[in-house]
Amino acid sequence: MISGPLKVLLIRFSSFGDLTQALSVPTRLKELGQDHPEGVQVHWVTRADLAPLVEHHPSVDHLWKLDRKSGLWGLWKLVRELKKQNFSHIYDAHNNLRSHLICWLLSPPLSISRILLPPQILRKSQKRWKRFLLFRLRKNTYEMPFSGQRDLLEPLQKWGLPKTLPPVPQLFLADSEIANAQTWLQQKGLTSFIALAPSAAYELKRWPVEHWKQLIRLSPHQKFVCLGGAEDIFLKEFEKEFPEQVVNAAGQLSLTQSASVISQAQALVANDTGLLHVAEQLGVRAVALMGPAPFGFPSRPFTKVLERDLACRPCSKHGQGPCVNKVKYQQCLVDITPQEVKAALVELGAMT
Repeated sequence: MISGPLKVLLIRFSSFGDLTQALSVPTRLKELGQDHPEGVQVHWVTRADLAPLVEHHPSVDHLWKLDRKSGLWGLWKLVRELKKQNFSHIYDAHNNLRSHLICWLLSPPLSISRILLPPQILRKSQKRWKRFLLFRLRKNTYEMPFSGQRDLLEPLQKWGLPKTLPPVPQLFLADSEIANAQTWLQQKGLTSFIALAPSAAYELKRWPVEHWKQLIRLSPHQKFVCLGGAEDIFLKEFEKEFPEQVVNAAGQLSLTQSASVISQAQALVANDTGLLHVAEQLGVRAVALMGPAPFGFPSRPFTKVLERDLACRPCSKHGQGPCVNKVKYQQCLVDITPQEVKAALVELGAMT
């Protein structure tokens, strides 16, 4: 018999996009306490640099941070603290060597206490057989449409929890972050704008630069904010060519600051990247430009997905390539026209 609240440990270290999608999980985990008189505490282990995305979530009672630079010693110190919590449930939503090690150390097979009252452990499946069928034999056995959020929630069904998405928002920002974003936008003279995320981790996942420029040309009275990292120097072209329309924020904002800017936008237009999931978890309308990869698909009904049904799609797990289309290089994204994107924005009510 468990005394006190149930204690649930959620393990998800990264990446930016996957962690953002996992923000729906704590809300569902809280439902484990419905039949438990003292409720449930949700603890989350994540990477220190991504922790700001989680720290204001109302369903996360304690956030544990692991610095990537701390190595095995840092991991061992973290586990020593986690062991004191006596978790009743562990959900390994990452399923890698590091998360396996944490689960094993928190539930060693020779521990008497763990034999008497072992924690319930769930693990997100990597579905390697389905991936083999999809990429090698071109046979798709996944539930359609693809949904990263749904896949993260699916294992919780074994605990009697639904895999349906909780309502937005699921990304919660500090009031100070929102206020700072509003101040920054006012300084740039922006009261109404559309956010753009033209970058992506892999080149094949990027809508062509000239398409982005044409979208801006099609909307001469519309303001845009380009978001990205310091390495996205190509975004300087946008501000240089469209000085009256475009503000380039690449490399100037943290992840939570970028999220705060998105929260103020009319809509976001994004490649298959983490900022797309930020918009979804904030409840901001978005246009998703989906190319070679299957596992970053958006999940919310207010996101408009633009894609091409090609025999070569999907061609790789993360869009790392190479492009295997024999007709046209990167056809899956090249064939999505700027006119279609503008029409999608009009349909969403973000542009006239």
